[in-house]
Amino acid sequence: MLKIEDITYNVEGRPLFEGASATIPTGHKVGLVGRNGAGKTTLFRLIRGELALEGGSITLPQRARIGGVAQEVPSSDTSLLDTVLAADTERAALMAEAETARDPHRIAEIQARLADIDAWSAEGRAASILKGLGFDAEQQLMPCSAFSGGWRMRVALAGVLFAQPDYLLLDEPTNYLDLEGALWLESYLQKYPHTVLIISHDRGLLNRAVQGILHLDNRKLTYWQGGYDQFARQMAERRAVLQAEAKKVEARRAHLQSFVDRFKAKASKAVQAQSRVKMLEKLTPITAPEDAKKVVFTFPKPEVLAPPIINLDGAAVGYGGPPVLKRLNLRIDQDDRIALLGRNGEGKSTLAKLLAGKLQPSEGKLARSSKLRIGYFAQHQVDELHLDETPLQHVMRLRPAEAQPKLRARLAGFGLMADQADTVVARLSGGQKARLSLLLATIDAPHLLILDEPTNHLDIESREALVEALTEYPGAVILVSHDMHLLGLVADRLWLVKGGAVTPYTEDLEAYRRQLLAGDDEVKAPAQPVVKPKKASRDEISALKAEVRRCEERLAKLNDMRDKLARKLADPDLYEDARKGELATWNAKYAEVMQALDRAEALWLEAQERLEAVA
Repeated sequence: MLKIEDITYNVEGRPLFEGASATIPTGHKVGLVGRNGAGKTTLFRLIRGELALEGGSITLPQRARIGGVAQEVPSSDTSLLDTVLAADTERAALMAEAETARDPHRIAEIQARLADIDAWSAEGRAASILKGLGFDAEQQLMPCSAFSGGWRMRVALAGVLFAQPDYLLLDEPTNYLDLEGALWLESYLQKYPHTVLIISHDRGLLNRAVQGILHLDNRKLTYWQGGYDQFARQMAERRAVLQAEAKKVEARRAHLQSFVDRFKAKASKAVQAQSRVKMLEKLTPITAPEDAKKVVFTFPKPEVLAPPIINLDGAAVGYGGPPVLKRLNLRIDQDDRIALLGRNGEGKSTLAKLLAGKLQPSEGKLARSSKLRIGYFAQHQVDELHLDETPLQHVMRLRPAEAQPKLRARLAGFGLMADQADTVVARLSGGQKARLSLLLATIDAPHLLILDEPTNHLDIESREALVEALTEYPGAVILVSHDMHLLGLVADRLWLVKGGAVTPYTEDLEAYRRQLLAGDDEVKAPAQPVVKPKKASRDEISALKAEVRRCEERLAKLNDMRDKLARKLADPDLYEDARKGELATWNAKYAEVMQALDRAEALWLEAQERLEAVA
């Protein structure tokens, strides 16, 4: 078990932990929650031994392996699959040593350990994890350099999940995932065989994937059984009890003080007055826990426009090549609340950009109301803030004629008070930057608000405030989010983006969740007319040829491994009675390589067929 005993730690003179203690049973899945800046990430660094405690102790079982996602996988020519396989350093070292070992006893030890850690099924497990996080079979063979930083963060997450450390520490892992990836991770963590500590503001994840909540508050740690909703109810009940008790103690104190004030000068009452003074000294005041600080978002209200505000008729959109989405026949009214569903890469962000005017249709018609104002918030916009400027300077640029008190009131309406308003963006937290970006996106009182993953970096209180603000907001809302709690409370219409089309999804979010977890073929869009494919470009043909070459290289590598194993199994000495256990191990390894060879041949055939179809 993980034991945290009476720990103390300060940052720049500010105490984060004072006599904090907690015990995490082995194998439990635990959500670590607390306000932004309370010290959750610091606690992870203390557990990993990256920071030195000033007092107390943190103890783990001997030889326990601790794993977490520290940073993204670097850009390299190594394939995603091989990068994830290398994350299990013990397996990688044993596999390398097995190639050169000559001592029979050491060879036997290596093979026994490889069997213990299920090394022969490693490739299948790694591929399954990558698939769950959004990488198809072809992408798994591509080099890391072909992917952006956000996608390489997914590869880093896949690596630590594949390595299966005894203590898995995850800090906001869903920030880099879409809804499908977040649901897959939730399901994976439920079945994870070891201890998990996860910092998250995703209520769905904290309700379904953990067995307990570790609450960091007022420099102390408290462990609560159950998911987040149960924890929140217990906290509310505890707050109510302590507030009632505090009122009783305060009333008792006032009564005693009144007696002392009235009779301390009277000789006949002097003894009683002195007695009550002593009682007052012993009466320890009860401090009720503070309510969570009220978080707000104040969206300016637009005037009402005649419907529809946007109408698409046979529209298509792409990035210069074949359209990503086509035959779009969609209508948006000002009272719509629409969530976009669909796997990563299907075109949700492309549709959001089309509606926001960031992309123009390549075919068909897109009609907008002449007075329509659109607010657009995307994940990357937080990174586009001016790091050397304050939030006040950001809004002054957009509203140069407004007086400072009004600009500061705008900032306060998004929870950015005087201190944050005058702090350069580089020193703001991720949540404060997201608030500023939301303010900038809504400053013109848009009739349509398009939000692409708005909850990244927002804590639970801020997410609840965003739900309240969107509920009261009189404009239309288009939402792309991995937060099912937000989608369920805000959206009243669901659109499925799949196979180049956008269609209404007639079931509810829970049905969509079940279908995603059941498998790829369950979520189906209506059949679309067959369209004759356009001729492939030279770049597309080059990419297909490169994919075929990668498949051929992998086949060659697996064939070489198969030949080496065949020569090993041809050794007559291996079949002696004393070596029957070793023979079983080599046979298992040979079977695993043959399975991998079958998969690689299937991928090569698919790539070859695609190339022949367009060449």
